[in-house]
Amino acid sequence: VLFYFSSFYFRDISGQLQYSIPEELKRGSVVGNVAKDLGLNVKELVFRKFQIVSHVTKQYFSINLENGDLIVSERIDRETLCGAKLNCFLNLEAVIENPLHFYTITIEIKDVNDNAPTFSKTFFEISISESSVPGVRFLLGNAEDPDLGTNSIQSYTLSDNECFSLLVEKITDGIKYPELVLEKALDREKQNQHQLVLTAMDGGQPPKTGSAFIKVSVYDANDNFPKFSKDTYQITLNENSPVGFLVLHLDAIDEDEGLNAQITYSFENFVETFTLDSHTGEMTIIGKLDYEVTKSYEMTVEAKDGGGLVSHCTILIQISDVNDNAPEITLASPITSIPEDSVPGTFIALINVKDLDSEQNGEVNCQITEISELKLIPSSHNYYKIVTASRLDRESKSEYNVTFIAEDQGSPPMSAKKLIHISVSDVNDNPPVFDKTSYIVYVPESNQPGSSLHNIHASDLDDKENAQLTYSIINSNIDNTPISSYVSINSMTGVLYAQRSFDYEQLREFQFQVMAKDSGSPPLSSNVTVRICIIDKNDNAPKILYPSPDTEGSALFEFIPHSAEKGYLVTKVIAVDADSGHNAWLSYHLLQVPDPTIFTIGLYTGEIRIGRDFQDIHSLRQKIVVLVKDNGVPSISSTVTLTLVVAENFQEIAPEIKRQPSNSDSSFNLTFYLLISIALISFLFIVIVIVGLIVKCRKTHSPTSFGAYSRNVYPQFTLGCPSEISDTSLPFPFSYDVCVTMDSKQN
Repeated sequence: VLFYFSSFYFRDISGQLQYSIPEELKRGSVVGNVAKDLGLNVKELVFRKFQIVSHVTKQYFSINLENGDLIVSERIDRETLCGAKLNCFLNLEAVIENPLHFYTITIEIKDVNDNAPTFSKTFFEISISESSVPGVRFLLGNAEDPDLGTNSIQSYTLSDNECFSLLVEKITDGIKYPELVLEKALDREKQNQHQLVLTAMDGGQPPKTGSAFIKVSVYDANDNFPKFSKDTYQITLNENSPVGFLVLHLDAIDEDEGLNAQITYSFENFVETFTLDSHTGEMTIIGKLDYEVTKSYEMTVEAKDGGGLVSHCTILIQISDVNDNAPEITLASPITSIPEDSVPGTFIALINVKDLDSEQNGEVNCQITEISELKLIPSSHNYYKIVTASRLDRESKSEYNVTFIAEDQGSPPMSAKKLIHISVSDVNDNPPVFDKTSYIVYVPESNQPGSSLHNIHASDLDDKENAQLTYSIINSNIDNTPISSYVSINSMTGVLYAQRSFDYEQLREFQFQVMAKDSGSPPLSSNVTVRICIIDKNDNAPKILYPSPDTEGSALFEFIPHSAEKGYLVTKVIAVDADSGHNAWLSYHLLQVPDPTIFTIGLYTGEIRIGRDFQDIHSLRQKIVVLVKDNGVPSISSTVTLTLVVAENFQEIAPEIKRQPSNSDSSFNLTFYLLISIALISFLFIVIVIVGLIVKCRKTHSPTSFGAYSRNVYPQFTLGCPSEISDTSLPFPFSYDVCVTMDSKQN
């Protein structure tokens, strides 16, 4: 063993290593340091997934990833591995990733003398006619030694005797066959049996031997041996030949007669796959032929006649290969998910393909199903790589089921398939997308603070945390007020909530931006504009501008001359509504009037006119109540009281006013303020009358003076800053100029 250990060597030939070791090494014996011989860093072996791949069923070697030593892991028997081959090699493949490299390791197994010679039979029986002449030879069964070279059988010896000697000849393939040679004539009457010992010895150090006993029986004369038509039969069989197939029909001839001519056939050595009919000589198949296991058979057939004479022939059977093995597909590296942003050419999987057939039957073509994003690249001997051919998009396709197809070139061809599942992992490459490009939310005014307004929703095509969205409102101000005081948003659901009650008359609409951001790394976000439109509700009563309700009472008079006719414009009630749309459409109604036929009011203008001639009216003072209501649902209204006086001047109605009863229960302060108000109004009225008379006197075309003036004295409102967007009856909060006109047609 020390001699063989001293013969360990290696050489690096184009990425290959070769070692030489003797068989029967102990488990754990070191063959060599593969990492050192390949120039690899020992510390990177684990990280780069260094592994040894063997093409035989049993793993005889393993690698120590800590130091890079190649270690014997199973008992190695050269005879089991290589049989009678002169050279015995085990081929290994070393695979290392990141980057991917392959190395071929060839290990030569040297023979040691671990097997003793053995005979197929431990007891040989030979029958010899006493008439046999000296020099007759009898072929004995040869011994077998699985060892090779000098360790195989070198010599045969025969135990000491007077009648026989031993002759060793090489017949085929250098195999030595011992023959028993008759040295002198036999005399059955003196000795009818001879007991001999045949010993086979190999050339090992020390040599090993094997023995068999020979019993020689002497019988009466039978002077003809069976004869075969050939000394050697060569036959070729297909490995798919069925059981029971007739291989050969042996027909030996014996010129003797009777019992001495009856021939029986038998195999010299034990044969498992074939059987031989001892009487007919038909050789048939009883076992399965497999070219990949045994390529040829050699056997010796013995023909023995009834007199005990024996002849031999050799049968050589060559097995021809047929395409009976489909390719075998093995995943050489585990498949994990691949990120969708992988560049073209990224390694995905390593596949090993082998076919046990030979020549064309063992040539394999490989391909994968038509997938444009992936491609198959031959890597090295029997290895293929699946790599990316273009960029992947998980949102378009999250997984691939690749069918790997291997087909040999036999006739007919045989193929194998393997389904490979490849999943694509997500990267954060898609920003959130809102359901709409912009949102318009309509909110009725006077809403409850904290009520939900709308659900802003966005989606993300990515997966898991890359698709988890949070919502927020981008900070902005409305009239120097933060937007957060108006609305808020649920960061998880995107629901908008009102932070205050909105008033249409103060704020009709506002807009802001909502941001949706995913949880990827780095995160991606998108913005959308949200416009909040306040919807008007009928929450404002009409406001009467003229006559002002604040001056309602005995001091508010409208004068009607006695000469006024039907259709005469007495006055006009002017009102506005802060609401908009239908809620601001105002209508005017006479709520309280002494006689409905005397006065009429314009439903939408508020103009109070005389409905009929009233020369027969007895009361100079008429009190009416005007109702102004909007068009909302429900409608809201306001009232104003007017006192209409039929007189040419204030002096005519002064006694009427004086005769009005006083409320004795009123307090002193209220009476005092009323008197002051009446005095001021009277003074203003006198001034206005005087000014009107002066103006009328200057206009000669006017038939009347005071009459026209008295029925046109009311304020006219003109927009100082006209609005183009207001839909109210009179827009607020614009300022108004108040003027007095003398022409009622311009009211």
